[in-house]
Amino acid sequence: MADERASGQGTGGQGFSTRAIHGGQRPDPTTGAVMTPVYLTSTYVQDAPGVHKGYDYSRSINPTRQALEGNVAAIEGGTAGIAFASGLAATHGVLSLLKAGDRVLLGHDVYGGTYRLLDQVMSQQGLTFDVVDTTDLAAVDAALTKPTQLVWFETPTNPLLHVSDIAAVCAKARAAGALAVVDNTFATPYLQTPLALGADIVVHSTTKYLGGHSDVVGGMAVTADDGLAERLRFLQNAIGAVPGPLDCFLVMRGIKTLAVRLERHCDNAEAVADWLGANAHVRQVFYPGRSDHPGHTVAKGQMRRFGGMVSFDLDADLETARRLASETHLFALAESLGGVESLLDHPASMTHGSVPREDRLKHGFTDGLLRLSVGIEDLQDLLGDLEQAFDKAFA
Repeated sequence: MADERASGQGTGGQGFSTRAIHGGQRPDPTTGAVMTPVYLTSTYVQDAPGVHKGYDYSRSINPTRQALEGNVAAIEGGTAGIAFASGLAATHGVLSLLKAGDRVLLGHDVYGGTYRLLDQVMSQQGLTFDVVDTTDLAAVDAALTKPTQLVWFETPTNPLLHVSDIAAVCAKARAAGALAVVDNTFATPYLQTPLALGADIVVHSTTKYLGGHSDVVGGMAVTADDGLAERLRFLQNAIGAVPGPLDCFLVMRGIKTLAVRLERHCDNAEAVADWLGANAHVRQVFYPGRSDHPGHTVAKGQMRRFGGMVSFDLDADLETARRLASETHLFALAESLGGVESLLDHPASMTHGSVPREDRLKHGFTDGLLRLSVGIEDLQDLLGDLEQAFDKAFA
C-alpha cells in the first residue's frame, strides 16, 4: 500500500487525525474557547472607510468558514480550501474557471448531478464536454487528442465504484495542457489524497463523509496552486454560493472524527460486500476491496482502505429491485451517503435519474443496481436487515 501517499503523511509533518482535529483552527483569541465560534454575522464594523480587521462582509469572508477551509486544506495536503454551499456549487465554481468554447473531458461514471450540470446548464453557456472511461488509459489518450481544458473524474466512482489511476490520468491531463480535477467525496482524504498524486483541484461534497452525520449540506474545492486558489476565491465571492457559518461549524465538528468513523465504515463495508458476494440473487458486487474488482490493484496502490460504499447488481428485474429497496429497515431508503447511519439508494430512479437510460445501460449501470452507504452500526444488525429484505423481495 502507498500509505504515505494515501494518508497525506509528509504534508506538514503531522498525522492525519492531528490535522483533522487541529488544522486551520486555534483557540478563540477573545475568550480562549477551544471550539471555533460560530460567527453569526453578516457584516463587520470598520474603524474608518476601508479600514477593518480583515473582515468586511460575510459573503466574502467569515472566520468560521475560514477555519473550515484551512482544516480541509490541511487534511487534503493543499494550501487553500474554498468552501461552497453544496458539492454542486463547488463543481459549478470549478467549472466557472473555464470560458465558452472550452472542452471538458468527463469520467464516464460520475454523480448524476455533475452530468446534469454540464449537460443542461454549462453546455448552454458554451462549454462542451465528452465522456471517457478514465479507467482505460488508452481511451484517455485518444480523447485528449482534441484540445481539452479540464479533465474531471471520480475515483471510486458513483455509483459503480470504478477505480482510475489518479497519477496516470493527471499526468496525461497535464501533458495535454488541461487541469485535472478529482472528486474525492467517496474516498475522503483519509483514504486517498489526489493532490499528492498530481491533481490540480480536489472537490468534495462535504455533505457526505466529511460532515458525516447527515445534518448539513456543503461543498469544498482544494488546491495547492496559488494562482488557482486566487481565481477560485474570486469566483466564490462573485457567484456567492457560500455556506453559512453554522454549516461550516458542523462540517468541522464532523471532520474531527473522520478517521475513526472511516475505519468502522470500511470494516462494515468489507463484510457486507462479502455477504452480498455469496448471495445467489446478486449478479455482481462492486467494491474496490474485493480481489475480483477490476480496479483492485490500482486501488491498493493509491488508497489506504477501500471505503464505505458498496454497489451490487441484482439478478432480477426492475420491480424486484424496487421491492428489495423498500423492505430494509436499518438501511434507510434515501439519497445521499457518508453518514453514520446506513442508507440504500436505487440510482436509476433516485440519484442518477437525470442520466438517460440508454447512457446508463451502455456503461453497465442497470435498472437492478442498488447502492449502499454502509454506516457504523453493529455489523450483525446490518447483515440481518439485508437478509430479511432479500427474503421478502424474492419470496
